[in-house]
Amino acid sequence: MKKMEQLYEGKAKKVFATDDPAIVIVDYKDDATAFNGVKKGTIVGKGAINNRMTNHVFRLFEEQGIPTHLVEELSDRETAVKKVEIVPLEVIVRNVAAGSFSKRMGVEEGRALLCPIIEFSYKNDDLGDPFINDDYALALGLATAEEIDTIKNYTRKINEIMKEYFRNAGMKLIDFKIEFGRLPDGTIILADEVSPDTCRLWDVNTNEKLDKDRFRRDLGNVEEAYNEVFRRLGLD
Repeated sequence: MKKMEQLYEGKAKKVFATDDPAIVIVDYKDDATAFNGVKKGTIVGKGAINNRMTNHVFRLFEEQGIPTHLVEELSDRETAVKKVEIVPLEVIVRNVAAGSFSKRMGVEEGRALLCPIIEFSYKNDDLGDPFINDDYALALGLATAEEIDTIKNYTRKINEIMKEYFRNAGMKLIDFKIEFGRLPDGTIILADEVSPDTCRLWDVNTNEKLDKDRFRRDLGNVEEAYNEVFRRLGLD
């Protein structure tokens, strides 16, 4: 597989073409952003942690029947993945009140929710990724009813797998964001990443934050938190 021209650069990753039109290479960066790119910085070593952790978790999902874009981990920072058309929906799952949900709903952080919540945001940086529902997604042609059902079913299963997986490593899965893509034949698969960038993870005993909130909220020890997640998952 030959790495070719850069196709795209986002906040956390670069994407390169390969000599196989069905496969691209994702290169994870150490750049960090928050609040839709308003706050910027660097988390040293984050790219390698996010790459390897994502691939490890995606393999777990594949074993449980959830299709992903993973093809092959090429290095600490680079992974070959199936080329997809990203469904322009950020899928957010909330198990415990935190972050924007707490502010929006007036619920104290750390309050366990009576059931998991699945939220959609329209993936559009210019609009600030606005909060939408199923009807918005259908009316705007962002996804079909069948695709939304598939995404929700996969997402519920992913939540159950990840809650147990992180709990066994001494962490509570507070909430997380995932994205899905379409293969050329229309098949929906999980894409993007699962990492401390995209998950809120708290220590199961102390509620210490072990995720990107340490960067967002200037809590310090950001690199240490990412490395601690990596260590607890046995990936170091």
